[in-house]
Amino acid sequence: MTQLTEILVASHNAGKIAEIRDLFEPLGVSVTSAAELDLAEPEETGDTFEANAATKALAAAKASGKIALSDDSGLVVDALDGAPGVYTADWATLPDGARDFAVAMQKVEDALQARGVTDESRRTGRFVSVLCLATPEGETSFYRGEADGVLVWPPRGTSGFGYDPVFRPDGHDRTFGEMTAEEKHGWRPGQATALSHRARAFKLFAEQCLGVAAT
Repeated sequence: MTQLTEILVASHNAGKIAEIRDLFEPLGVSVTSAAELDLAEPEETGDTFEANAATKALAAAKASGKIALSDDSGLVVDALDGAPGVYTADWATLPDGARDFAVAMQKVEDALQARGVTDESRRTGRFVSVLCLATPEGETSFYRGEADGVLVWPPRGTSGFGYDPVFRPDGHDRTFGEMTAEEKHGWRPGQATALSHRARAFKLFAEQCLGVAAT
């Protein structure tokens, strides 16, 4: 895998594809997405991020004959017993099948308010990202990254996507929605740290699979 020159990102999510493409750019790896190849989106029925990531990566790899990388990610809120978790995207799904994350963020806030969770010390959670690399032959490997923080309200910022405007990572006074793409998920070979969950998972992938030197 250390000679990887091209990768198929098993996703139809434009924001996610853009972030992964940015992460691959300094490594000289050409990125194509499942959306660009018009591949079908498999049904995600797993109850873990790993299971759903594997479903997507294996489906794309087998359909295309290419090595595929998927990401299954979500928001885990402690006071909501880990919800929305693997159902993070489902919370944004409208009756017509479209997704509206403003609606999803409101659902999270309503659920917190219903439990009386108003103090910041109780509004803790984390973004989780699991990357799965799959070959057309069915081999898989996993790379997990987490970013801890607190849920703020009202939403702040218009950058990023998904629940970014209500998530303020630990050690920062701005939400992901108030950060530039480079601040949120930027990571380069030789850089010791990464901020976002996806960047942290990708750092592990680059070090363990591509042979990028760890620091």
